[in-house]
Amino acid sequence: MNAPSRKFELPEVVADLVAARNRLREYFSSSGLDFTLDGNLVGDIGEALAVLLFEIELVEKRGHAGVDGYARDGRSVQVKATGTKRGPAFRDIETKADHLIFFDLNFDECQGEVVFNGPEHYATSYLPQRFSGQRMLTAEKIRIADSMVPDGTRLAIGRLK
Repeated sequence: MNAPSRKFELPEVVADLVAARNRLREYFSSSGLDFTLDGNLVGDIGEALAVLLFEIELVEKRGHAGVDGYARDGRSVQVKATGTKRGPAFRDIETKADHLIFFDLNFDECQGEVVFNGPEHYATSYLPQRFSGQRMLTAEKIRIADSMVPDGTRLAIGRLK
């Protein structure tokens, strides 16, 4: 049985956003500005992709640090995304999600990849027990953590609509 691909094309609306960003780059080419897609926007795109690919039901933003939504089976889910090919960043917070989904988004190619799909503890085991601020896992560490996840614990990946 073939596992579904973990790579996918970004939705057309994201491609439209990238095209608009590219027009900004061209228009202001002499300014040296990059118009990088990052921060909250990339996180929001990641959460939207989790809804489309995994049917995650998102929680209201405020008051749910560490949990972005719930899978159909009731598992709490944290969603992280990057557009920089780096690994995910974590904060040491009280609430831990049951499950983590981490996307690597290549905006120039309009493609994405599910890099991590599994119980969050496989990824966070690479972090210190206690820390302050943010700690980032390397891209290599998050892929190693994903390779340790038993297939039966992954959320099923659907198709973008």
